[in-house]
Amino acid sequence: MKAIVIHEFGPPDVLKYETAPDPVPRFGEVRVRVHAATVNRVLDVAVRAGTQAHRKPMLPLIPGVDCAGVVDAVGEGVTRFKPGDHVAIASTMPLDPCSEDGKGYSGPQGMMGIHRPGGFAELTCVPAFKCNLLPASLDFHEAAVVMRHCPTAWNLLCNIAGTKPGEWVLIMGASGNLGAVGIQIAKNICGARVICAAGSKARADAGLALGAEYAIDYSSQDILAEAMRITGGGGVDVLYDNIANPAVLPQAFMALGEGGRLVTAGAHGGPVVPIDFFHLYDKKITIRGMPGSKPSDLPLCFQAAADGKIKPPIAHVLPLSRAADAHRMMESDAGMGKIVLDATLG
Repeated sequence: MKAIVIHEFGPPDVLKYETAPDPVPRFGEVRVRVHAATVNRVLDVAVRAGTQAHRKPMLPLIPGVDCAGVVDAVGEGVTRFKPGDHVAIASTMPLDPCSEDGKGYSGPQGMMGIHRPGGFAELTCVPAFKCNLLPASLDFHEAAVVMRHCPTAWNLLCNIAGTKPGEWVLIMGASGNLGAVGIQIAKNICGARVICAAGSKARADAGLALGAEYAIDYSSQDILAEAMRITGGGGVDVLYDNIANPAVLPQAFMALGEGGRLVTAGAHGGPVVPIDFFHLYDKKITIRGMPGSKPSDLPLCFQAAADGKIKPPIAHVLPLSRAADAHRMMESDAGMGKIVLDATLG
């Protein structure tokens, strides 16, 4: 098979497109013919650059921390999947063979693409219980992006914040991946009224195209004043953020109304942000940080995407052979939307 292999850390040129042995599924594993794998700023780009030593990536490495494709073969002990099934995979998983349901496993675990071969290949083997069956109508490129971002956003907005129909939700980072799917989940799944915010008019307006009712460009507008104007002075019910911009988040926090909830799964622009504790206790605000997702939410995310309620933000689809170009693109421009590598394109 063809695969991207990292033999040493460094610039994008260390990503080598080469021939590797076809993997053979072990007990409890399935082999997937990969149709899509997303390129991620930290888990792919920063790992390749060698700035994520604390994650202990194991070289030589086939990167790619998620993928979507077709089951190609199954190992001994697998009955839940069969060749031809459409699946998506991501996250931490056993490194040694285990039963197809994963029960009773107590061995080492690690992320695909960091501690075991990942999705930047024509074929990859993974534990069967980490595979998620896809609706037949869902495009593989979209499925890979849904797998990476939608469960986290769904968990934050639906489970942690408990967003209700008609509530006001302020989505920070409107054009980012988590922001873009957050707008759609808040609007189309929760039935909320959505205000999106970003650091430029173009990025804020991108949120309007995804279904937000109002957009705030906080480079030229006062985010607190605008949020209060839009909500008629009542403030927002939910503040969704994973940036923690210390120049903006304190004002956005003040836009939370009575019983407001701040939810986050990251702090890419912070992480230290001052907040007004008088506002916190006076308005009875809760703050919840919650990475990850509930497994039971995954089928709901995939079906919502298949039904057109969530349109994953995809900026570029490139052949697997252009993985180095994809990394250069991410390093030179934050951009809008995801870059997806397709192994069926070469």
